[in-house]
This record gives sequence, C-alpha cells and structure tokens, in this order.
Amino acid sequence: GTSHRYVAGRVAELCGKELKDMKVITCHLGNGSSITAIRDGKVVDTSMGFTPQEGVPMGTRSGSIDPTIVPFLMDKLGVTPAEMDDILTKKSGLLGVSGVSSDCREVNAAADAGNARARLAIDILIHDAKKIIGSYVAELNGVDALVFTAGIGENDRKLRADICRDMDALGIVLDEQVNDECPRGQAFELTGKGSRARVFVIPTDEEYMIALDTQTLTENL
Repeated sequence: GTSHRYVAGRVAELCGKELKDMKVITCHLGNGSSITAIRDGKVVDTSMGFTPQEGVPMGTRSGSIDPTIVPFLMDKLGVTPAEMDDILTKKSGLLGVSGVSSDCREVNAAADAGNARARLAIDILIHDAKKIIGSYVAELNGVDALVFTAGIGENDRKLRADICRDMDALGIVLDEQVNDECPRGQAFELTGKGSRARVFVIPTDEEYMIALDTQTLTENL
C-alpha cells in the first residue's frame, strides 16, 4: 500500500495534475507483486485479495490459481494445510514454474538460454499482468497514467515492454527505444507516440511514506 501511494502521488506531480482528478494504474512488480487501480485519488481495485498471495505470480508465491488446485494437490501429495500453504507461499511462482530461481534476473537468463520452463514462468507473469491491467482500464473506463515500480518494474526493461506491447487498443503505447535507454534509479516517462495514457517508471520509496505517516501521527498526539 505504501508503495502504491507513493508512486501514485509522484505520477500526479509528474503529470502536473491532482491525483483526485486522475485515473491511474500502478504496477508494483518485485519479489512480491501487486497491481492497483486508482480513481479520483482512491483505490477502487487491487490484485491483492484475502492475502497478498492473489494476483500475478511472484518470486515464490503462486499468484491467482483455480482454488480446486489446492485440495487436488493436498490429496495427490498427501500434505497438510500448513504444508500446502508453504508450497503456495514459498515454493511456487517464478521458482515453482521455472525450477530455476525466485529471482527474475536468473529466470530471464535461463529463458534466454533456452530453458522452456523459465520461458513459461516469464510468459505467465507477462500474461497475467496484461490481463489485470486490461481489466482495470475497463473498470476505470480509461486510464491517464500507467506506472511501473519495484525491483522488476523498475529494472526489467524487456518485461515492461512485453507487458505494454499490443495494448494500443486500450490506449497504452510504450516507446521501446526510450524504455531501453532510460536511466535506472530515477522517474522517467516512457510514453510512446499515439498513446492516450502516459507511461512511467518511478522508483518507489516506501520508507518515505512510512516516515511521512509517522510524522502526521505524532503531530496529532
């Protein structure tokens, strides 16, 4: 939540608008991931559910799956609820699908070297992110800004391009050359020609938001 709040506020600043006047989709993609739809400064939907487990596949978390998979695996593997929870939380996601690593950089390297399971893990992440973003564009009835943040979102240029590719019908076009050349570690606009939405990469700063909230709370004591 702190990450989504920070980058949503920063993108409003970069667009020269008030967040309350914008429709924003923020993509926090890292070892843990979530995507959030924001309208008029308020979150209207998030890929997180009862726990942060829901949504796109993460480093070791499964992301959204058919719930029937759980009893099927428990019966097939003969595991307890606690062991099943451990599988879904610590042995699934990029690690579980690729069989290589929970680190997206290592999974990408394996995929580039021809590892089919690693390629599948990356493809599932891209597919699920596109699906969630698309559903949020429909839910918001358009989008003014799309933001990528966190470890993968900030640093994996190819993944950003793959997620945004073929989304022009939804008004999202990323400039792939700018995306390839933009410096790491700073906010940068990646909007492509003809895009109705502005696309950004913005480094998150959760510690700043926590400090700001702490200051607000202590001032009101």
